[in-house]
Amino acid sequence: MTPEQLVSLIDFRYITDAVTPSEALALLSRHSPEQKKEREERMMKGGYPAYTTSAGWLGYSDEKIRRLCREAVAEGYTHIKIKVGADLEDDIKRCKIIREEIGYDRYLMVDANQRWDVGQAISWMERLACFRPLWIEEPTSPDDVLGHATIAKALAPHNIGVATGEMAQNRVIFKQLLQANAISFCQIDSCRVGGVNEILSILLMAAKFGVPVCPHAGGVGLCELVQHLSIFDYICVSGTLENRIVEYVDHLHEHFEHPCIMSKNPVAYMPPTAPGYSSTMKQESMEKHLYPGGPVWTALKEKGL
Repeated sequence: MTPEQLVSLIDFRYITDAVTPSEALALLSRHSPEQKKEREERMMKGGYPAYTTSAGWLGYSDEKIRRLCREAVAEGYTHIKIKVGADLEDDIKRCKIIREEIGYDRYLMVDANQRWDVGQAISWMERLACFRPLWIEEPTSPDDVLGHATIAKALAPHNIGVATGEMAQNRVIFKQLLQANAISFCQIDSCRVGGVNEILSILLMAAKFGVPVCPHAGGVGLCELVQHLSIFDYICVSGTLENRIVEYVDHLHEHFEHPCIMSKNPVAYMPPTAPGYSSTMKQESMEKHLYPGGPVWTALKEKGL
């Protein structure tokens, strides 16, 4: 599609104080066909960089964390994310273990899943700053734009960015996060806002404000969806992979007709070749999980669960 056609698909209501149609057109038109072709070829050869969350879920034993970190390093991951926020001393211990396994030439990100108040987020992350996390994800309520801005300002001297957006339900929240300098990483979710058209507006706002887009993909089918968005962002909007990476969670892909394809060393999303949004689930999977009469549910009922 041409830049003009893409701009015509976007509802600019409520966001013209952040990006206008003419500015959006300029952002899309700055990339020549030759540049976009070169980026497309780069994607076909090397794919879009990915990170893993699988190594650091809360509740894992120290031994399991070490094993998963070693496996992630062996597969070629350069970025690893862990969950934090339940217990500070435990978070310190877990970050120490992970840094022992992955070193400091790889990136560590931490995710609090909206656990803290603003002041608590700042003090907690100041204690974790020695482990050099690239970002703190969802440090507080996803609706608290000014709270995120306060956290971002306080953590900037520690070179810790703030990442959020997976729970932001519309382009207006993203506009405010960007205008308030509240985020260093914009985390779109392919299913949270009003479809691809609204995501286009968010990609363009992020490009104007110079904030990298690093989509959330920690859910069923999200990896399949966001790969399209990030590859498009690289080829047609941002034109760069600097500070950009997409989450990857290795589960439940077997239920999709066209599951995402990952390369290793380094780990990356390889561009899908089938038409569509890669979101079609297998009929067999849907029938097995149909509630309440599908065999998966009836088996659980028989077990008294």
